[in-house]
Amino acid sequence: MFLENCWYVAARGEDIGRHLTPRKLLKRNVVLYRLENGAVAALDDACPHRRLPLSKGQLLGDQIECGYHGLQFDYSGRCVAAPTQSRIPPNAVVKSYPTIERWGFVWIWMGERDRADESHLPDIPNYSNPDWGITEGGTLNIRCNYLWLTDNLLDPSHVAWVHKTSFAAPGADKTELELRTFDDGLIVSRWIKNQPVPPYYASLVKFQGKCDRLQHYEVRLPSTCINRSIFTPAGSGGEEDSEHVDQAYVMISYNFMTPVDDDNSAYYWFQHYNTDPNDEAVAKQLNQGAIAAFNEDREILEAVHVGMRDQLTPNINLGLDAGAVRFRELMKRSIAAEQKD
Repeated sequence: MFLENCWYVAARGEDIGRHLTPRKLLKRNVVLYRLENGAVAALDDACPHRRLPLSKGQLLGDQIECGYHGLQFDYSGRCVAAPTQSRIPPNAVVKSYPTIERWGFVWIWMGERDRADESHLPDIPNYSNPDWGITEGGTLNIRCNYLWLTDNLLDPSHVAWVHKTSFAAPGADKTELELRTFDDGLIVSRWIKNQPVPPYYASLVKFQGKCDRLQHYEVRLPSTCINRSIFTPAGSGGEEDSEHVDQAYVMISYNFMTPVDDDNSAYYWFQHYNTDPNDEAVAKQLNQGAIAAFNEDREILEAVHVGMRDQLTPNINLGLDAGAVRFRELMKRSIAAEQKD
């Protein structure tokens, strides 16, 4: 079961054009396409006659023509033509979904249409700041339930073993974690003091020597995961406003998890950083490094998904799982409240 009255990423904006693009989201088959005015339409990917996927039809202007008997539907899902019938069947309707394009992604509201609220989209501070750099980002299809991804992105400790050549550094395996909870999510964080800069960041920070490092792992409903890293010269970090310390390097990874079904997820991301805004080589280096690290996560999490799904004996939790356990409890309560409404 999934939380529905919220925004999910359906696709990267560049992937949706004047063609029919099928997607599976929250166990539902949806077809996306761009209208002549540039907006994105989203409909159930099934003709109400014999359920042929509409994505197997063709786009005629802003209407989809079913490839079986030529029924045509506009972007609202209303049937506007039925060539074989003397009149359009009144129940020839396809469900449509609200969409909005923001931050380079097409977002879709899978729940009640009248509750779709643009203000519930994630906020990206400094997105238009010309002094900040941004990576191309990407999409990764992962054969695991999306909650294993949110678990992973509330677990700073895993970097010490999974990402030894990128994000790992002394202190990542034992420094105590701080947990803060909110109505819509939580943050697991810690400062690691006076340690070497991890390999992934070593050529990017603007100072020499050891660092104070913030690991800030945040997840908000339904599945927006924000990893915020701050690196300052050793001895100058540790406070909430440390990003304003001279020579502080700030890197924020925005990760958006969209459930496909119970066993598959779509992982969308990009990174945002407070240096090198016009350096394409830096952006490429960061993106390639992220892809390598996320593939390391994928290998682990796909195996975890199978192991937990097929377990014959009970698993255990560790202290480092506190954030993940709390978020799963929040998700369970939120879904129950939504269904009750």
